[in-house]
Amino acid sequence: MNQNKVARHLALVSLSSAILTACGQAPSAQNQHTDVSVSASSNYVTDVVSYVDPLIGTQGPFNHRQAGNVTPGALVPFGMFNFGPEHAYTEDLLAESEGISKKILQEKKRVPVSPGGYNYQASRVKGFSFTRLSGTGCLGASGDIPVMPFTKDVTFSPATDPINAYFSAGFSHENETAIPGYYQVGLDNGVNVELAATTRTGIANFTYEQADNAKLLFRTSYSQLGSGDAYVKVDAKQGEVTGYVTSGNFCGYLGEHNQRDYYTLHFVAKLDKPISGSGAWKDGDVFKGQDSAKGGMGYGDNGWPDIGKGSGVWVDLDLAAGETVQMRVGISYVSLDNARENLKKEQAGQNFAEVRKGAQAAWEQELSKVKVESDDTSKLRVFYTALYHSLYHPNIFSDVNGQYIGFDQQVHTVKGTQTHQYANFSGWDVYRSQLQLVALLDKKRGSDIAQSLFNQASQYNGVWDRWTHNAGATSVMSGDPATIAIANFVAFGADDFDVSGAYQSLRKAATEPTEFDLSATGCPVFCRGQKPSLDQWQTLGYISDQSNSWEGASETLEQASSYFSLSQLAARLGKQDDVSRFVNEAGFWRNIYNRSATESLGYIQGRNKDGSWKDEFDPFSGHLFVEGSPAQYLWMIPHDGASLAEVLGGEQAMSQRLDSHFRKADGSWVLYRDSSEFADVSNQPSILSPWMYLHTGEAYKTQQTVRETMKQLWLDAPDGIPGQDDLGQMSSWYVFSSLGLYPKYPGRADLVLSSPQFKRASIGNLTLNAPQASAEHIYINALKVNGEATLNSWIDETYINEPVTLDFTLSETPNKAFGSAVENRPPSYGPATQ
Repeated sequence: MNQNKVARHLALVSLSSAILTACGQAPSAQNQHTDVSVSASSNYVTDVVSYVDPLIGTQGPFNHRQAGNVTPGALVPFGMFNFGPEHAYTEDLLAESEGISKKILQEKKRVPVSPGGYNYQASRVKGFSFTRLSGTGCLGASGDIPVMPFTKDVTFSPATDPINAYFSAGFSHENETAIPGYYQVGLDNGVNVELAATTRTGIANFTYEQADNAKLLFRTSYSQLGSGDAYVKVDAKQGEVTGYVTSGNFCGYLGEHNQRDYYTLHFVAKLDKPISGSGAWKDGDVFKGQDSAKGGMGYGDNGWPDIGKGSGVWVDLDLAAGETVQMRVGISYVSLDNARENLKKEQAGQNFAEVRKGAQAAWEQELSKVKVESDDTSKLRVFYTALYHSLYHPNIFSDVNGQYIGFDQQVHTVKGTQTHQYANFSGWDVYRSQLQLVALLDKKRGSDIAQSLFNQASQYNGVWDRWTHNAGATSVMSGDPATIAIANFVAFGADDFDVSGAYQSLRKAATEPTEFDLSATGCPVFCRGQKPSLDQWQTLGYISDQSNSWEGASETLEQASSYFSLSQLAARLGKQDDVSRFVNEAGFWRNIYNRSATESLGYIQGRNKDGSWKDEFDPFSGHLFVEGSPAQYLWMIPHDGASLAEVLGGEQAMSQRLDSHFRKADGSWVLYRDSSEFADVSNQPSILSPWMYLHTGEAYKTQQTVRETMKQLWLDAPDGIPGQDDLGQMSSWYVFSSLGLYPKYPGRADLVLSSPQFKRASIGNLTLNAPQASAEHIYINALKVNGEATLNSWIDETYINEPVTLDFTLSETPNKAFGSAVENRPPSYGPATQ
């Protein structure tokens, strides 16, 4: 879609357009607008969903690590149902890819086009799936039950079509609309597709330009990276299709630990037009006239499903030319009966327009919790799209009756004050700022997510997994993000859950090694221990290079943050002995700082079990630490910046090190995917680094670097997200940074400050006024907090429970006195400052 048309598609349509939608017609671009809409009384932007462009971040090279990997589609905030397109490869895209996809297909393996299923560069659709995750770096995140409107004969099995060259349809972005709660695309096979959703259900209008050969393919076994089992049944008399898929395999191609099943999704799809016939396929065989099929794709011998495996059905539709068949779908991870109940209670006879209107209203309500004032339409679009992407996950996982499948694979029911059970926790990513944003906007939702994590751990022998997917622990990535997440929820006021029980469980995990901690099972990518090699942590004071972890040095830093967050949770519960112990352990990062790592500079460095330093140290290697280099991880000490400055040789030395991290010798910025010598603020290990200038007394450099990062990396375009969005983590960084705020501390709600890019904003109890805000006014000249002038470059947690107003005066030139004095810098917490 060209940018002019993107702009036209952004605004939500009027009620008349919704009525047209209900009749199977796409809304006219002429009925849409992009003008900034403000309230006369407040000057805050209203009708905020009109500034969301779900296509931002959908384009990237076929090296998926460099793509945003976000997924446009029909969904509501935190919804279980994410209804959207699954793209297919074409020969030209295979030729352009970096080799992996072409190589795997030559080996007769099946590979998706992109994590999340969508890539702006693709031009063919192979179906519209019910569940997807947005922004993942790994493949294999759901993509369950793709349904494809089809207009050709089924002459051979879809399982034997390697790139879906036959069983797909082309499309153009010119015929595509993506807005919150609604997705539409006109396919080249003459079918117009419109999708909308509730929390646990979806509704689709398929309008066939020509009625001859009108079909729907239910590709039941075709989850993104395969399935262990699948079943589908057509009941022509009742006009419905039912079934299930049993799947898993998230990141499974990176190691055998996740090449397994850990969830089953049940579905019921009801059609409002007669089913005139059906057929089925199983692996390479086609069975015309058959009304059921059973069989999964498997996961191959290395996590890539084999071509030629899988099952599904098609239904023939009795339609007239130009007629629409409507499909209503309910899903459940518990049972078919629950899927039916979810559908009955959530759609309750609503027509398409009403479902769509309810979805957009849900987004308007959620997005309006952050109010801003600006006359820059493009900046508003990037901001509200980032907020939109921040509110996809985690996902409601329990059904309308409160039932859900636990990590013990048993049926449970939410109880007490918990409203919903949530799933899909990409811990290593979202602990840094996304969950804090969720809690800040909705303390009840944050409390429910916290209780959900505790429930999962309780059902999984007390292990708090770091990356959960539906009903399974995947163990992906490193560290102990669940501890940080729980401490953050409580700090941000989301404490309506069993805080005491959760603390006792986390404390036990932090002090008593489990069999998983002492095992290398799944390592390096899927180390199953919550505290890998906890015995080494307790005896050596670090995690060594010979450990059950994914790189001992980065694991040590991650665990240091975790122990600090646990100390803060202990403090809130009045457990002072634990506070002292865990703050001390949070200081173990010092044990892997080598003052002589190179001839001239010290670095965080891997250490051997015998105390010696890891050989062949290269501070600019991107392979010594998890997704980053020693140069990038040096700054990942969020709780104790003052001590980091001390070991680096003082605040001036630290500032100079940061300068050379963000700029080349000629003064040019380096913020994204250059050499690992420099920052990469598109990925988690580097996103804290711009804020570390605050500990040098040069706060203006944080203001400058954060603004430059937003300017260079976040764009109003399909390639506008710099690297995978990781279930909203990177988008949440942009939301906070736009407001001039960042939740830097694990387990605390103190916020460090930069300069807001909006003239006025409101979030939670915070009001921010910055009337001079502009692309040129990037420096804080003066600040008042509740009317009192201050030079502090941070605010404490007061705003969680009380209204706080920040009045910024911004300038084109820095006020170097702001945040300069030691007493004006953000606090640091070491063993002596607890």
